[in-house]
Amino acid sequence: MNTNARGTLLGVLMLVVLIGAGGRALWLWLDKPIERVSISGDLNYVSASYLQKELAPLVRGHTWLSLSLTDLRNEARAIGWLREVTVSREWPNTLRFVLYEQDPVARWNDDRLLNSRGQSFAPGPVTDLGRRLPDLGGPQGSGREVLGYYDSLRRTLSNLGLSITQLRLEPRGAWRFQVNDGVWVILGRADLDARLARFIAAWKRQLSEEASQIRYIDLRYPNGVSVARHGETTMTSGD
Repeated sequence: MNTNARGTLLGVLMLVVLIGAGGRALWLWLDKPIERVSISGDLNYVSASYLQKELAPLVRGHTWLSLSLTDLRNEARAIGWLREVTVSREWPNTLRFVLYEQDPVARWNDDRLLNSRGQSFAPGPVTDLGRRLPDLGGPQGSGREVLGYYDSLRRTLSNLGLSITQLRLEPRGAWRFQVNDGVWVILGRADLDARLARFIAAWKRQLSEEASQIRYIDLRYPNGVSVARHGETTMTSGD
């Protein structure tokens, strides 16, 4: 190797070393301790103090550049009542969280809540939702199906002045619902539309006037309905 070639190679190696050293120095200069955490989002149920308490351990001990935003987002999404989270860096030492809260639309299986996408979640720190929610229930993973049928029933029965206060999907696929905190309606598994139409007809014709006396209405028959009244040991049938 001639002198010129050796000189060129040495110059390249020195340049690489200088760039590496400079890059490391720049990284160390930029990677400062996190001094500020900004939290924003529409919060209707959980308090800012609760979220600050839950988020603080996730950033403690980390520096501004070394922290993985993907890992931080996934950890923050596991906090109760958070449906979605976005995280970004802001110069020179700030982390910004945008939080999207759960939107509860129903109670689920007695000890959980259901959001508008049919996903269940734990009530967590919230005890007062500000309004009464319908009480739904079903097997694991059936939240979307049950919520969809609840919406369908609600629209169908609203013209009768009936509200669906409870709806259950049993493990074997049978449906039952409660109207106006009183009467249970047993639909079963098959011919749901026909059975519901039979219930509507019987309610308009007679049963609405007897609602305070009725425990449940059983529609699992080829024709007619069976009605169980408070204080009765046997059911009566209608055509």
